[in-house]
Amino acid sequence: MENKTILIVEDDPTVGESLSLLFKKKGYNVVLASNGKEGLNLFRQEIIDLVITDLVMPKMDGIELLKAIKDKKPETEVVVISAQGSIEKAVQAMKLGAFDFIEKPINPRVISLLIERALEKQTLILQNRDLISRLEDRFHLRNIIGRSEKMLKIFELIRHIAPYDSSVLIIGESGTGKELIANAIHYNSPRASKPFIKVSCASLSEGIIESELFGHEKGAFTGAISSRKGRFEIAHEGTLFLDEVEDIPPSTQIKLLRVLQEGEFERVGGNKTIKVDIRVIAASNRDLQEEVRKGRFREDLYYRLNVVNIKLPPLRERKEDIPFLVNFFIGKFNDKYGMKVKGVSQRAMNILMDYDWMGNVRELENTIESALVVNNPEVLDIQHLPQEIKEFKEKPEMISIKIGTPLEEVEKEMIIRTLKATKGNKVRAAKLLGINVRTIHRKLEEIGEDY
Repeated sequence: MENKTILIVEDDPTVGESLSLLFKKKGYNVVLASNGKEGLNLFRQEIIDLVITDLVMPKMDGIELLKAIKDKKPETEVVVISAQGSIEKAVQAMKLGAFDFIEKPINPRVISLLIERALEKQTLILQNRDLISRLEDRFHLRNIIGRSEKMLKIFELIRHIAPYDSSVLIIGESGTGKELIANAIHYNSPRASKPFIKVSCASLSEGIIESELFGHEKGAFTGAISSRKGRFEIAHEGTLFLDEVEDIPPSTQIKLLRVLQEGEFERVGGNKTIKVDIRVIAASNRDLQEEVRKGRFREDLYYRLNVVNIKLPPLRERKEDIPFLVNFFIGKFNDKYGMKVKGVSQRAMNILMDYDWMGNVRELENTIESALVVNNPEVLDIQHLPQEIKEFKEKPEMISIKIGTPLEEVEKEMIIRTLKATKGNKVRAAKLLGINVRTIHRKLEEIGEDY
């Protein structure tokens, strides 16, 4: 408490001095002013944590001072002192943001407890603001690793859609970073200071998921010994992230559709309609259109969720990001475990680049962590990598050609797919196809492709 500074604004010298003495004894720094105008000047000059002010004063009254303080520094807590006959003004002060009011004659014990509570509230607000700030920084797009063209396009899309409340559907294999993208959308949106609530739909059984999402009333089912809020209520004014949304059972899909359409629902076992203001982001590692065709996912719900669609590429399709990711993870685990790994050898990086990473970024992160923890090397090298990665041989890509396909179409498909596999390297593609580089250039001109 010794670092907290209290400004006391009181036109009665006796009251002002006694309050000053009381709080100095408790270890606070105290600044004393005899009227509102002087108090405001001191507030602008000093670093003030809390203000105690009388309401009725010459030059500037307590209400004007309160307004000025809240305009300049809203997190400053203000406690007002009201004399008999000024209760109406005290109530007005509370509506304008005062923490509380205390009547004269002042009880030292009561005002001391009041000041402790006010400063505790302020500390929680500032800690929460700091947490939000750190989360916003962590999920700022500049801190999400990806320099490939595919990821840069996704970052640009996130910047464009984040300010709006449209539903977003993120499609990608396990480990591609769907939750990270959902976080980035939330923390770059106007809802950043509100809750981000995740629901892992696959982990909830059919009997539990409805209660988990929408809450339940006491006695709604066996074991419901009290009322409970669901995730939709908890996420009010924020973002609800439905991971593995394809696992939501059909009966619950209907209720989810209603929330998306009307912003309202009832708890399980309840009849009171609850309204919510939320943004929904859903994610799936399956083709939801295929799930719709098979009758496992409602078509109307699919279209409600799929207002904005983000397809995350697997790591094997953006291998140019692997060096950035590897160095990021080395730095991360250096910090976490107090290590001093300087980097990765080029030989090891080549092997990491060649591997297919079916578990995507998550598998790469786990591999780097394991290699560092087990070996604690000065430089990450081949011998530190798992055997299955060192021995990996890329499987040749197969192309299915329907009998009767014109040779011209077969030739075109072979050239385009080979160039894709070599990432546009025409010399390597020509070597694989057993033709001259000039032939590739000529064929590309003929078919109107630009690689």
